[in-house]
Amino acid sequence: MTEPTKPLRIDIVSDVMCPWCVIGYRQLAAALEATGTAHEIHWHPFELNPKMPPEGQNLREHVAEKYGSTPEQSEESRVRMTAIGAEVGFAFGFSDDMRMHNTFNTHQLLHWANLSGRKHDLKQALFTAHFTERRNLSDDAVLADVAAGIGLDRAEALAVLADQRFAADVRAAENHWIRQGIQGVPAVVFEGRHLVTGAQGVENYKNILDQLAKMPA
Repeated sequence: MTEPTKPLRIDIVSDVMCPWCVIGYRQLAAALEATGTAHEIHWHPFELNPKMPPEGQNLREHVAEKYGSTPEQSEESRVRMTAIGAEVGFAFGFSDDMRMHNTFNTHQLLHWANLSGRKHDLKQALFTAHFTERRNLSDDAVLADVAAGIGLDRAEALAVLADQRFAADVRAAENHWIRQGIQGVPAVVFEGRHLVTGAQGVENYKNILDQLAKMPA
């Protein structure tokens, strides 16, 4: 009797403010489906901008300040990301008034959602809330609304954010991955030892999955 195949463990370190994180995940998901790979995904926190003030910052200004991008380069990048996102079924809704937010609270909410097995669902909802719907993820009420939108308890979500009960856990998790050498996202770790960074594209992920399947257990 053949033993069932052990699911491939996939750890994804990411931030919901990162457009390439949602693109990379969607590409990976398509590759997993195409290859029929049994898997389990574990999301982990990373803050692109841990010093971002509570009110956030205009996205175009932020990109210019952090990366030195001109308005033309920024627009070109948005067009490219929108096209790539559409290829994997994700709609970007970039606008001139879109903002970058501090995500420490989003990571705490995700940590809480994990207790009921809903972290993955909330992660996807937060990607959509930020990039498609341009909602203000600096606002705890908005975060609680997003959680309620997938069936989680809104009042409890607000309580989690108000008392910061998972702040130490999130900070410890962030520091763990920084100690592992993670300096940017998305960072995808297969079976705890094979690191792949950036959005690789569906075909590249399929090749990676095929190579992993051929490796001895």
